[in-house]
Amino acid sequence: MKEMTPLEKYYNKFNEEKRLNTRHGQIEFITSLKYIHKYLKGKDNARILDIGAGTGRYSIELAKEGYDVTAVELVQHNAGRIKQKAERMGLDVKVHRGNAMNLKKFQNEFFDMVLVFGPMYHLRKTEDRVKALMEAKRVLKPDGVILVAYIMNEYSVISYAFKENQINRCIKEKRLSKDFHTLSTDEDLYHFVRLEDMEEFNRQAGLQRIQVIAADGAANYIRPVLNALDEEGFKHFTEYHLATCERMDLMGASGHTVDILKKQE
Repeated sequence: MKEMTPLEKYYNKFNEEKRLNTRHGQIEFITSLKYIHKYLKGKDNARILDIGAGTGRYSIELAKEGYDVTAVELVQHNAGRIKQKAERMGLDVKVHRGNAMNLKKFQNEFFDMVLVFGPMYHLRKTEDRVKALMEAKRVLKPDGVILVAYIMNEYSVISYAFKENQINRCIKEKRLSKDFHTLSTDEDLYHFVRLEDMEEFNRQAGLQRIQVIAADGAANYIRPVLNALDEEGFKHFTEYHLATCERMDLMGASGHTVDILKKQE
């Protein structure tokens, strides 16, 4: 039997369902889904490829809405969960185990939308990220849209290095550059970016940004505050976030961003 990678071992234990059902996870989901719907408007029979589908939060929701959904997931445990949920709900979600950098089982220009909502968290090298974007671009129809999620550098520095009082260790171990960009290694499971990094990936992949959104904005920073709000207060925070998630002055420090891309004209 092939030995599991550290990433697979991690996700076999990590409760992704629980994270997405937290209030900060709900903000991320509600926001991302809003923009998925925006770019699916008028495409009722759209084919959607969900790369790094996790346990199927987006795949299952979009299949329930009647879209033709294909999920690609590296972790066997997660892929199994998607299949179980789809079968239980009577949904037709096509599930494949696979890697974002190699989508050879899918033909060119086949999908109307491609979601890349997990892989960029874990790919460290620029060439690997560009390769994943190139594969998403290859399978995308000429008028299609790619949505790519990233975890932002400033969120990592603020919430871990400073909030958890790890800054001295990070500096001593040279985990931060002089301008405080995280310096990760192959052994690290998560890797963080800035807006200019995302722009460089797009340039190399031949992709053009339509817009970029702060998927969760301040939500990850104020988890206890969100959890303490009553339903009306949380509703107002959601409204606030959706009203501001396109503001560039909030983008770099958001926990997650979603880059919305098309093929270069």
